[in-house]
Amino acid sequence: MSNNGIWVSPNEFVQFGEKRTFSDHIVTRDRSPDFTALGSYLPNPDPILRAKGKSVEIYRELRGDAAVGAGVRRRKAAVTALEWGLERGNATARTERNIKAILDDLDINQLLQDVLEATLYGYQPIEILWGKGQRWTAPADMVAKPPEWFVFSTDNELRFKSRDHMLEGEALPPRKFLLPRNGATFKNPWGVADLAMVFWPTTFKKGGMRFWVQFAEKYGTPWLVGKVPRNTSGNVKAELAMDLESMTQDAIAVIPDDSSVDIVEAAAKAGAAEAFERLLMWCRSEINIALLGQNQTTEASATQASAKSGLEVADDLRDADARLVEGTANQLIEWIMYANGISGPAPKFNLWEPQEGDASQADRDQKLTTAGVKFSKQYWMRAYNLNEEDLEEVSNASSPTHSSNQQEGKLADAAADEIKTDAVDEGQDFAEGEDEHEHDTSKTDELIELLQQGAADPMREWIEQLRKMADEAENLEQLRDRILDSYHDLDSTSMAAVMELAFATADAQGRADVTDEVDADGSENGE
Repeated sequence: MSNNGIWVSPNEFVQFGEKRTFSDHIVTRDRSPDFTALGSYLPNPDPILRAKGKSVEIYRELRGDAAVGAGVRRRKAAVTALEWGLERGNATARTERNIKAILDDLDINQLLQDVLEATLYGYQPIEILWGKGQRWTAPADMVAKPPEWFVFSTDNELRFKSRDHMLEGEALPPRKFLLPRNGATFKNPWGVADLAMVFWPTTFKKGGMRFWVQFAEKYGTPWLVGKVPRNTSGNVKAELAMDLESMTQDAIAVIPDDSSVDIVEAAAKAGAAEAFERLLMWCRSEINIALLGQNQTTEASATQASAKSGLEVADDLRDADARLVEGTANQLIEWIMYANGISGPAPKFNLWEPQEGDASQADRDQKLTTAGVKFSKQYWMRAYNLNEEDLEEVSNASSPTHSSNQQEGKLADAAADEIKTDAVDEGQDFAEGEDEHEHDTSKTDELIELLQQGAADPMREWIEQLRKMADEAENLEQLRDRILDSYHDLDSTSMAAVMELAFATADAQGRADVTDEVDADGSENGE
């Protein structure tokens, strides 16, 4: 007995079946009942291509139509208008920096254009020409090749249909061709061509246009009817017909005096003309729905607002195209890391819609900056569509935040000189001030003057709010809690400045109240 089989007779050996694991395919194409492409490549299941016996090249001819060409341009423009960048994630800073430098050297806009061809034809092979850079091996160029030159094997692998391998296709080396595909599945590795949805509408549109032109030539101009006596010979009738034919061009004709010419309008044919027009509008509508996801620009009842929105590609369609581009670019990044022997997580290529900076956003950013919030250079570039060379580093001495901090520092210093540790106990009213009736008010006046100066700068709104909180609070703890609730979004440095400013305001207000009470008591005793 053998480990791989058993002898069932002296002359017959039966081999044991191979063990199947969970990592192997059980359902395969070569075992399916409807598989007929043995020894050849897989046929494209596109029903139009199968019926015509053609390749995707017939779809390329459709782009010469005005409606189709405009829809394709809008479809691509919706994605190329997005901003792109790298999300570092768990990748190292060095890896992100090198990948970013490589992508900056490539024509990303052309790459986006090439990848989006896959939505039109179902798939789009892009050949990578690798080269040695200063540090890393990187793509020197990427060229989109005609998709009709390629086929898929029975294992769903891309192959080049070369002259020497017309039936099964020529095998391609790994990490040589990017292959973005639109809606590809195991059964259909070719993907789904969106241009297939516009094939018949475009064909009907061309045919309808031809018949419409013929109809316009026949019924768009008035008919000339020549009348002759009943016993007129055929030669005379033929001569009159020729004269009328010439008359349609130069409006000049010579006829016998016993003949007449009537002009007849083709009013009864108006309904037929409208039928052709409705057919053409329907075809354009179907083309827009297939390529843009809407047809508002072709609807006769569309309003100006809806027609304007109809110029744009549907958001879900644009987002799906963007995901296709991101997946292809991330595949390229992984191949770049593999070519350079770099392991570990890779940075992710992302697309996002640019945010237009408006007045409200600028006002919000100004307030946050005044409050001490610091935005990165990347935020300013992304939020206001700025280039890196448009931004310059501002010294701390001239920044608005620094000026505010200087003012807050003066207020805090003045408050520290005045606030005594024994002036306020826990639970004691913080506005009572010191028990002494006579004290130097010069520092209090200086503090009030500083507060008045602060009210003239961008911090005046804060000071007014803090002064109101100090008036309404019963003790320091209540003031502290109100400040924490109102300014919980500030960082620790800005919160400390607010606390110092509030306590200084409260102390100044308390001292002023005590002074008024002492002066009032002195006046009463003097009387």
